[in-house]
Amino acid sequence: MVMEKALEVLVIGGNRYVGKRLLARLLTEGHRVTVLNRGSSPPPAGVEQLVADRDDERSLTEALGSRVFDVVVDQVCYTPRQAALARRVFTGRTRRYVMTSTVEVYEYEDSPALVREEAVDPATVTVELGLPWDDPAFLEANYGEGKRQAEAVLAADGPAFPYTAVRVAHVLGGADDFTGRLAHYAERIRTGEPIAVPVVNRPATYVHVEEIGRFLAWAAGEDFTGPVNAASHGTLTTEELCEAVAAHVPGGRTVFGPVEVGEVSPFSFRRSYGMDNARAARLGFTFTDARQWLPRAVAETLGKGD
Repeated sequence: MVMEKALEVLVIGGNRYVGKRLLARLLTEGHRVTVLNRGSSPPPAGVEQLVADRDDERSLTEALGSRVFDVVVDQVCYTPRQAALARRVFTGRTRRYVMTSTVEVYEYEDSPALVREEAVDPATVTVELGLPWDDPAFLEANYGEGKRQAEAVLAADGPAFPYTAVRVAHVLGGADDFTGRLAHYAERIRTGEPIAVPVVNRPATYVHVEEIGRFLAWAAGEDFTGPVNAASHGTLTTEELCEAVAAHVPGGRTVFGPVEVGEVSPFSFRRSYGMDNARAARLGFTFTDARQWLPRAVAETLGKGD
């Protein structure tokens, strides 16, 4: 559906997976879309491109020139340093900032009930700009913390910088899923190799890649602020994921190997921190049920979609 008012939207990142769906959705809805990235690939038809390093304030400022936007959707903000730079550059350039965050901000939770946004209040999170955020190994090991602190930077001073942090559930689906997580299961099921899971393996919330693209585009056109959970209805277990994968591996065998300590397979969780999506529902977005789209998502990623 085309929006009544076309918005000037800047997407930072957006050249693969979720970002591709977001751009397509924004265009379908009639918005004027600009993407800002390092220029490694051309944008889709109808999208203007600005080339800059988002970590270089001068590069970013020069690329933007005098441009202003109704909304900025930041797909690649991982650290408080990046958030602080973005806040300096975009204050006065946009009326709304949408940061793509993650379920991993709840990594210290262990709740049998679905977790609500207030479980992690960005206003109470300590920001440590001096940590080695530029070290890829440190950033990978502290992914959830980086996102928490980035949210905290955007939340500082209340309404002075209107923002929302979309806390995205684990994403599934699409032939271009680059993570290899479902392929991990398919290979082990094919060979009968044990799949490492915690002794007590908790379920989690998920979202289809098309649905999160739709949600981010919807959020760009709204005016709510603060964190919002983005997850399909229902939780899924590792066993349910493997059952869906096994349907595409004839003659395969699913074997689980419980481990007390050490690394476990993707989508296996010692903690329970599935997300409550009630706030998004109250704001007007309708999520689908994860169990309804799971078979399709697995088929897409394993190369057997329609």
